[in-house]
Amino acid sequence: MDNVKIYLDGADLNDVAELSSKEIISGFTSNPTLMAKSGINNYSEFIVKFLSLSNGKPVSFEVVSDDFDKMEQEAKKIYSYGNNIYVKIPITNSIGISSIDLIRKLLNEGLKINVTAILSENQINKLTKVLNKTDDVLISYFAGRVADTGIDPVPVMLNLKQTIKINNLLNTKILWASPREVFNIYQADDIGVDIIT
Repeated sequence: MDNVKIYLDGADLNDVAELSSKEIISGFTSNPTLMAKSGINNYSEFIVKFLSLSNGKPVSFEVVSDDFDKMEQEAKKIYSYGNNIYVKIPITNSIGISSIDLIRKLLNEGLKINVTAILSENQINKLTKVLNKTDDVLISYFAGRVADTGIDPVPVMLNLKQTIKINNLLNTKILWASPREVFNIYQADDIGVDIIT
């Protein structure tokens, strides 16, 4: 693979320990659902242990609150654990209110953000309008879920690539989330997506 990096998405610390030294794995992502399935009940301990096993590779940890003030507090706490952390902020909360103002605020404070659960080109367009070239951002487009609805996600990501280039968003990367098959890795690599989980 010439273009795309593969991140492991999970919450099994045994997998992290086993795969963090493998060259094929360039980073990690996790989320509260996966943590719950793995029986994690102390988030702070989980983050510390995860980081100790990650071999310094980028790791994304997600906020769990739905309230934006609490999200902000959680994001800052999560980010304080290490400089290889991207804080995952969903593009909207559970009732559909945009989190873009919070994302912009956290970026202004120097946090690295993984904007997650993006399902539409409209959401992407609103997000990229507030980004600048110094922001360190992962745009996690849930291509698999989008494809499940019958929409081809590839043109959306190609448009996003063009937007990133035109606006000189030097530190913005595209993450292909929720892949459905191995072929998606080859697709992602072919179109120049930065990361697939």
